[in-house]
Amino acid sequence: MKHHPFEPARLISGVAALSVGVGYGLDALGIWHAPGPGLLLAVPAGLFLSGITAAVRAAARYRRPEDT
Repeated sequence: MKHHPFEPARLISGVAALSVGVGYGLDALGIWHAPGPGLLLAVPAGLFLSGITAAVRAAARYRRPEDT
C-alpha cells in the first residue's frame, strides 16, 4: 500500500462532515434532538477551519529562507 502524506485540512473537513452526518442520523432515530441551524452551520465552519489549516500548512511548507 502506498503511503500518503498527512493532510490535516482533510482530517478537519472529514471530521466536520462526519459529525454532521452522525448528528442528523441520531436525530432521525429519535435518540438526540439536533439543534435547528446549529448543526447545519458546522459544515461551513469545518470548511473554514480546513481552509485556514491548509493555508497555514502551505505557508509553513513553502516558506523560503531570507537572503542574507
